[in-house]
Amino acid sequence: MLIDDVTIKVRAGKGGNGMVAFAKTLMNQGPTGGDGGRGGNIIVRGVNDLGALRPFKTKKLVVAKDGGAGEQNMRTGANGADGIVIVPVGTVVHDLTNKKDYEINKIGQEIVIAKGGNGGFGNFYFRSSTNTTPEQANPGAVGENVELRLELKLIADIGFVGYPNVGKSSLLNELTNASSKVANYKFTTLEPHLGVYYELILADIPGIIEGASEGKGLGIKFLKHIERTKILFHFIAADSENPVEDYEIIRGELGKFNPELLKKDEWVLVSKTDEKSPEEVEKIVKKLKKKNPQIISLSLLDDKSVEGLKKVLNEIKAEK
Repeated sequence: MLIDDVTIKVRAGKGGNGMVAFAKTLMNQGPTGGDGGRGGNIIVRGVNDLGALRPFKTKKLVVAKDGGAGEQNMRTGANGADGIVIVPVGTVVHDLTNKKDYEINKIGQEIVIAKGGNGGFGNFYFRSSTNTTPEQANPGAVGENVELRLELKLIADIGFVGYPNVGKSSLLNELTNASSKVANYKFTTLEPHLGVYYELILADIPGIIEGASEGKGLGIKFLKHIERTKILFHFIAADSENPVEDYEIIRGELGKFNPELLKKDEWVLVSKTDEKSPEEVEKIVKKLKKKNPQIISLSLLDDKSVEGLKKVLNEIKAEK
């Protein structure tokens, strides 16, 4: 199961303590205590792995290493190793402690989310003409503690939306090497699936139902994944009792969740056209064209209609 929303705590490393030490040579017994090393930072790093949040279902604390203590001969202690929080590209990092949000949009992108404490000064730092043998050193500073909410919102070129069982998963499988489950029941897909058609990333968003924007079914859990898609492919099954009403209900749910979704470029795909006669399909298309002129009739059993869809995808790819 896709883990796309987790809350964890992170703790940056404590700085190492400064050292009190003196030279042991007969003619030079001045201070030689070194500074402590810096504590490790907590860094959030983006990767190309949708399952990267899975470990945080049980791992609720990430800790960086503490800095090493200062050493003899003015040597600074070792810096603590950073703690790395691996997240999928498309993750919004909510810093709940400091009320800040960050977005991870690229593979390898890194954000320092909690800074390690500075190392304390050793007694060499405190030497002066009036204090030639200081016995003073600083303790290392405590690292930052932060509570994070990691929320994955898929980044895709095209998002497949529509009621359950309208052919979204089947088309994704046809166009890509994805293996989204396909079956004839109300909730076909229980988590988003991604596929790649040449350079286009396609996202099969689980079926939306009426009331999804208010949390009905799996509603909001999946509606958020549509926010970052650039184009919507809105599937309407030809065998629906009321295709126009289906279209309006889904659009209504999108608008209630986020009005900006209604501004996205949208193509209507009348799917499963093999379930109806050509005349019936033509009537459905004519009605839906009044809502959106960008419309495609599709049956995976009809190579010609699949090629027509691929032509549209190729045009979108060329404009990317």
